[in-house]
Amino acid sequence: METTTPSPVPSPATGPTPRRTPPGKRREGDHALSDASIQRVADHLKVLADPTRLRLLCELADGEICVGDLAGQVGGSQANVSKHLAVLRKAGLVTCRRNGMNVCYSIIDPSVFTVCRTVLDALSAQANREAEELRAACEGADAGGRH
Repeated sequence: METTTPSPVPSPATGPTPRRTPPGKRREGDHALSDASIQRVADHLKVLADPTRLRLLCELADGEICVGDLAGQVGGSQANVSKHLAVLRKAGLVTCRRNGMNVCYSIIDPSVFTVCRTVLDALSAQANREAEELRAACEGADAGGRH
């Protein structure tokens, strides 16, 4: 007769047994992330966290555009748009080239749109869940109010 040792089951009081992660690492699913990697991701997301920069990226999705034209398309001053473009360039998302007196920008990292689509998909799923919860609550209120 074979005997097996039961696997340890966490009690409700102690909760699950924590997984050991090396110092300077964080766990995300099965991927250990270094503190440096976490900081780089946070910095990249900060660049994308500005509505004006997102508008500029969307305008540049179809190809190269000069700063003056971008300013008109996003409704900002040329100086303000240039500052935002400098942040995007430093982050490695866009590149620029001189065209006479103009400076024109284009996307060099189209993965930025994948990030945006992922966020939009998550927001859409969240809105659908909230709508379903509201629908269920309204149906429950209607059923409870009938005699």
